Amino acid sequence: MACVAGRASAQIDPRTALLERAGWDALAKGQAAPAAAAFREALAADPKNARLHLGAGVAAAMQRRDTDARDEFEAALALDPKLHDARAQLGQVQYRLGDSAAAIRTYEQLVADSPDDADAAATLERWKREQELHDRMRDAIGSHFTVSFEGPAEAALADQALQSLDRAYWRIGQELGTFPNDPIHVVLYTTEQFRDITRSPSWAAGAYDGTIRVPMRGALEQDPKELDRVLAHEFTHALVRTLAARNVPTWLNEGIAAALESGDMDWANQYDAQTRKVPLRALQAGFGRFTGAQATLAYAASARAARRLLDEAGGFAVANLLRDLGAGVAFEDAFAHRIQRTFADFEAELANS
Repeated sequence: MACVAGRASAQIDPRTALLERAGWDALAKGQAAPAAAAFREALAADPKNARLHLGAGVAAAMQRRDTDARDEFEAALALDPKLHDARAQLGQVQYRLGDSAAAIRTYEQLVADSPDDADAAATLERWKREQELHDRMRDAIGSHFTVSFEGPAEAALADQALQSLDRAYWRIGQELGTFPNDPIHVVLYTTEQFRDITRSPSWAAGAYDGTIRVPMRGALEQDPKELDRVLAHEFTHALVRTLAARNVPTWLNEGIAAALESGDMDWANQYDAQTRKVPLRALQAGFGRFTGAQATLAYAASARAARRLLDEAGGFAVANLLRDLGAGVAFEDAFAHRIQRTFADFEAELANS
């Protein structure tokens, strides 16, 4: 969820105004915990300030305290029904909590109040299309996943996907020392041909929102190991998102998924010499800008770096690194604390080994 740029409201108490400004400044830096503390203290002095509730909600959302965030955004709107940012954030949190019907209602009001907000209109349209699709689907519910698919004829496909995902759940969860708290929703696009999406720049560039989406037509005709690999890769992305919904460098996100999708690193190791020349700092942002050989090297470099982290520090340390990043800790600080070495040292060693 994007941080909302704040502006200090006029306050009777100058100290409360300073606390509000400190809260917004902390949010702008991705520092959720100090922001939450500042807004909490400011609200104690001025509980009927809508923008303070908005700031507290944004901080809570950054910390993955979604129920608290929802309550704060609702409080802000009760005080100021025209507070556009609060309504936009409320809808996003409702959607993340799985209450898509409430999210759609919230965004219908948002679009009605702000008809020129093209992003809100596009989000509302996407949510409505997805809801209509889900309404037409049957759900095959496993112990850790809910798989949606089109029509009863695809029951065998859903069953195969559930078995594959369940294997990934235990294998990858044990390696990272963490498991999702809630079932993960999976959408199988049965009209789209099954293919390798795991190293697709356009796929990686998409906004991953916690739902696993996989084109599946003809998947049962393929090598089962390939289906296992693709679904394991996508499950890893979902698991990473439960630990850190933001602030994860693309090389780390894609690298962990590529390193854990199977036990085979041969595809990445064959680019050993070339990947040493690829600095991880150049792979912080999305891979959508890459094509062809560039994309292949980006994924290979990321996978080899992530595998090195997992081997040296262990999955639990890497999971804690992700948690720190999701909480707003600066990457260099989180890396040094959890991996017990500087990122510069790690990157230099990758380039020379």
